[in-house]
Amino acid sequence: MLSISPTISKFSNLSDLHHLNRGRYSRHSLSHLVPPPPSTHIRNTKTLRLRHNFRISAIDAAQPFDYESKISDHIAKSKTLKIAIVGFGNFGQFLAKTLVRQGHTVLAHSRTDYSAIAAEIGVSFYSNADDICEEHPEVILLCTSILSTDKVLRSLPLQRLKRSTLFVDVLSVKEFAKDLFLQILPLDFDILCTHPMFGPESGKNSWKDLPFVYDKVRIGRDESRVSRCEKFLDSFAREGCIMKEMTCAEHDQHAAESQFITHTVGRILEKLDLDSTPINTKGYERLLDLVENTSSDSFELYYGLFMYNKNAMEQLERLDLAFESLKKELFGHLHEVLRKQLFGTKERSLGLLQEPRALSKLPPNGNGSSLPPQSDSSN
Repeated sequence: MLSISPTISKFSNLSDLHHLNRGRYSRHSLSHLVPPPPSTHIRNTKTLRLRHNFRISAIDAAQPFDYESKISDHIAKSKTLKIAIVGFGNFGQFLAKTLVRQGHTVLAHSRTDYSAIAAEIGVSFYSNADDICEEHPEVILLCTSILSTDKVLRSLPLQRLKRSTLFVDVLSVKEFAKDLFLQILPLDFDILCTHPMFGPESGKNSWKDLPFVYDKVRIGRDESRVSRCEKFLDSFAREGCIMKEMTCAEHDQHAAESQFITHTVGRILEKLDLDSTPINTKGYERLLDLVENTSSDSFELYYGLFMYNKNAMEQLERLDLAFESLKKELFGHLHEVLRKQLFGTKERSLGLLQEPRALSKLPPNGNGSSLPPQSDSSN
């Protein structure tokens, strides 16, 4: 058997020998070498031969190729969405903070430059509508004002979006939003009309037990599209919102009876310029809170509630009728008091005095009728 010693002797100096020992030699220089035989006590042991450029490092953390890491990453991504908020004003920023905290990827576009605010929240801001659509968000969330929604929706480059994109609105009027979506958006797009019945003021501490109304106007039957809609709704459900599914028409009827009346009364009281007093009652404190909450919203919002909800005019007329009826009741009582003071004894003996009429009940909502004619109590 050949010995390795003659081969080593061919190296001219110690430097060459040093390179051999370090394994830094060419494949050609070893082509004629034969490794020495194993020692007799390990003759039957199999030797693991590694290529000279192979390196092994200790690994403590899970790597991307690890199965457990893959599953964890998949579960995290399965619960999140890429959401583009169009209209990044006060309400858009309010929603974005919670969506980012939940792990969703949030993009934003607005005609006003909110890039600094977006960066603080953790939102990517795009000043150009084409650029944000090129990001192919799964959800387009419209947070525009009622009056500007038509113009904004028509200005979006819909051809740059995926054909199955989900469009969501948060307007306070729902039939208007539904009709607008159905008119402008191609049939391939999904439509979800929603209304969080709260805002930055009422929902600043928590969304728990606050109503969230929604109507699945048009959602594709594909499992992925159904799942996407549910994931978006879950963003509000997990915050403790009371989820209410109803048609857009039902929403507008209820909203006119509650939201529009609330804003109307609040704005009437605002014109009285009410001040806090040293002897405020709890009821008066609530009135001051009502004024503060309603006046913080723009008049544009209030006008939109009136203009784009066909039920609002009826509520305004009913409010006017109720006020006139209340005045008649008050003046009727006052008239009777004066008559008693002037003619009480004589007219009572003649049986002419009558009890003043109580406040008449208004007709039920939605029938379009008015108060029945009332006779003048003074006659």
